Amino acid sequence: MAEKSKDFESSLEKLEKIVSELEEGDLPLEKSIKAFEEGIKLTRHCQKLLTEAELKIEKLVDSDDGSFDLESFDEN
Repeated sequence: MAEKSKDFESSLEKLEKIVSELEEGDLPLEKSIKAFEEGIKLTRHCQKLLTEAELKIEKLVDSDDGSFDLESFDEN
């Protein structure tokens, strides 16, 4: 899938452009539908990249003995 090779920033930029075009309301119906479909694909792609990044995030935690430990990111 071509979207998988795009980086987050370029995908988000394209998504923002699509949203702007749809909000203007000047596109014909068929182009609006195609733009909406592309926007959904980009949204899913960006969400996937964010989820993958979240799984990789580690936080540095100060332990009692003055050293630092790495722990996996936890939303709780």
